[in-house]
Parts: sequence; C-alpha cells; structure tokens
Amino acid sequence: MALPPPDPQFVLRGTSAAVHTLHFSCGGPEPDIPLLFSGSENGFIHVWNLKTHRVDTALDGHGRKSVYCVETMGAKDRLLSQGRDQRICLWDLAEGRMSLTDSVFTEHVGFCRCSLLKVAQGRWLMAMAAGNLEEVQILELPSKMSVCTLKPEVGAKLGMPMCLKLWQLNCDSQPVLLAGYEDGSVVLWNVSMGKALSQLICHQEPVMSLDFDVEKAKGISGSSEKVLSIWSLNEQQNLQVYKTHELVNAGISDITIRADKKILATAGWDHRIRIFGWKKLKPLAVLDYHTATVHCVSFSDHSNPRERLLAAGSKDQRISVWSIYAET
Repeated sequence: MALPPPDPQFVLRGTSAAVHTLHFSCGGPEPDIPLLFSGSENGFIHVWNLKTHRVDTALDGHGRKSVYCVETMGAKDRLLSQGRDQRICLWDLAEGRMSLTDSVFTEHVGFCRCSLLKVAQGRWLMAMAAGNLEEVQILELPSKMSVCTLKPEVGAKLGMPMCLKLWQLNCDSQPVLLAGYEDGSVVLWNVSMGKALSQLICHQEPVMSLDFDVEKAKGISGSSEKVLSIWSLNEQQNLQVYKTHELVNAGISDITIRADKKILATAGWDHRIRIFGWKKLKPLAVLDYHTATVHCVSFSDHSNPRERLLAAGSKDQRISVWSIYAET
C-alpha cells in the first residue's frame, strides 16, 4: 500500500503576490545559512532564511513588474533576476549589500526565463529570448558581449521561444542550447556555430517548461496539454521522442529534475505538485496543498542529501516547502 503524501514541512507567507520563480542556495560550508530566493508578481525578490523561515532581504529592482527568474551566479551573494520590465538585473548581496550592479535590456515581451551556464571562473553564458519574436540571443557575462543570435530558418514558423536550457557535456565541450517554442517543438542549437542541430515536435501546444539530464542525454517537457513528453538525444545529436506520459489534468507551468537524477517534480495548473521517478517516469506522489496554480518548483542544493527540500510557489501567494524522498 502506498504511503499517503506528506504535508509541507513549512509554508512561507508574506510575498503579498503570486510567486513565479524560486531558487535555493544551501550548499555552502557550515555555518552558512541556507537561503531560498523567490520572485513575485509585484516585482519583489525575497531572500528567505530557511532557519528562521522569515525574509532576510527584499529587493525591488523591476519597477513593480512581475519577476519570473532568479538565479545565483556561483555564490549566494551574486544574484541574477529577470522581470516583465524587460530587464535582467545583476545584484551584489555580499556583506549585507543590496546593490544593483548591472542590467541587460532584453526587449522581449513574453515570460521566457533566461538560462545561465558557467563556462569559466567568473565567466558565464546567458541565453535569453530576443526582441525579434523567434530569436534567442546568447551573451557573455559579465562583459555583456553578444556571442550569437539563434534564428530559425526562413519559413520555420516556430513562434516565440518559451523556455531555454543551456548546457555542455563537460568543461571542454561546446555549449549547446535546448529551446522550447510556441509551436510545440524543442530545438537543439549549437551555440558556437549558431545553427540548429535538431528539431522535434513534442507537443500540440506551446512548450511551457523543459529540463534535461546531460548524463542520460534525456529530457522532459510540459505544455498546456495533459501530456508530459520525454525525449532523448542520440549520438548524431538528433532529438527523438522516448515516451509520453498522460496526466490527469492539463497544464504544466514548470518541470525540474533533481540534481541526483532520481526524481523530478512538476508544477500544475490544477494546484498540485507531482513527483515522478526519473528512470521510468513512475508517479510517486501528488502533493496537494495550494489553492491556485502552482507556477514553479525547485529542489534545494543541500550538500547533505538528507536535508534536501522541494519548494513550490503558487498564485495563492504561498511557498510550500517539502521534505520528500531525501534519502539517496
């Protein structure tokens, strides 16, 4: 008999707005305080102290426009945030500072989160949806120099990029980008050559979210439909459908595979968080706490597996934090 799903370990309240993005920073050496960053519809970024369950800092840099991406850059005192004000902001949070050090104007009107990839000490690549509807721009940070612009072939009609994932096999290999588009397809791009290597139609509707397991060369995507699509990348760099999984209710806002590649979580329009085993996509749990759409899910990066958490942010203005299957 299956165990009943757990209750949240704790719930964070106080954003006063729908929560659109979450990012943990917990892997630091003791006595480093584990943090959770959240971005809200009212333009605020909250830095939550996971020991006190309270907000340590609130950052306001997006003109009260919704924040839909937050990510640390190597350390918890360097933060990137992206908002509907068409800006990506870089923050210095060291030693209690809250300084906005730089920003990039994206010209993009959608809600496609940028993707970061560390390529050397202090050097990052950032993929972001560009001003021209179908294009993705790759910049180097902190220099903000343009690396390339990825443009679909004439007549491809992919629509807007909806979700992006930059990755590389190892530090010596070429960076590549997976992009999910409005027409339901996932495209693999070679960043150095600026050309598409493979395209796969995974969904009938826009791809809302995707994640990719570099080791297994296997990815997963969700859309507004009732289907999760699992696809793989073969030796010839061709994407192919691996399997599909039918959901009970339509609509996936976010998907994330845990770092140990054992489980994944989905954020549902039906207010629920679903946990699956990654190997066979076996449903493991349905976490039912929120009273509105779940916008985002994020696994913590605690160095001790037993401390690992899952956080979910919702339109109901709450962040639920769960301890699930923490044992490896």
